[in-house]
Amino acid sequence: MADKAHHYLANLVWSGAALSAARDYKSYSRAFTVMIPGKPLFQGSADPAFLGDPTAHNPEDLLLIALTSCHLLSYVALCANSGIVIRSYADAAVGTLSQQPDRNFAFTQVHLHPQVIIEPGGDLTKAVRLHERAHEICFIARSVNFPVEVSPQVTFPTA
Repeated sequence: MADKAHHYLANLVWSGAALSAARDYKSYSRAFTVMIPGKPLFQGSADPAFLGDPTAHNPEDLLLIALTSCHLLSYVALCANSGIVIRSYADAAVGTLSQQPDRNFAFTQVHLHPQVIIEPGGDLTKAVRLHERAHEICFIARSVNFPVEVSPQVTFPTA
């Protein structure tokens, strides 16, 4: 059987090192740059709660982006293959990062809230049900060790 694996490459450099060495927890820069072949550079930092730059994306943001965008792409593909025409899709994902008994932090839940408008005459029941299937096939959600809840709302356009 042929290899069905997909491989991804990301080169990360701690760009904060150019400002100063990490001598103590409070004073070093959390800035980093990620280079992915053929794509724009990505600048990131830690969350402000961990002394990062509040204007830069952080790993917590990236996890939410990965989960909500994987669900979106899975859902849109399923709808397209099922004859359901989507006019708009928006999500307001909420993630919970909690301190654990060992004093380390971990995500304990992510909740997706997709708001979908489908073409009039489409099958609303099926459009809602396809969110369940999208969640089942979303490989990012399948890869995390915490619950990812999905509470979709699918409607027709209002006049």
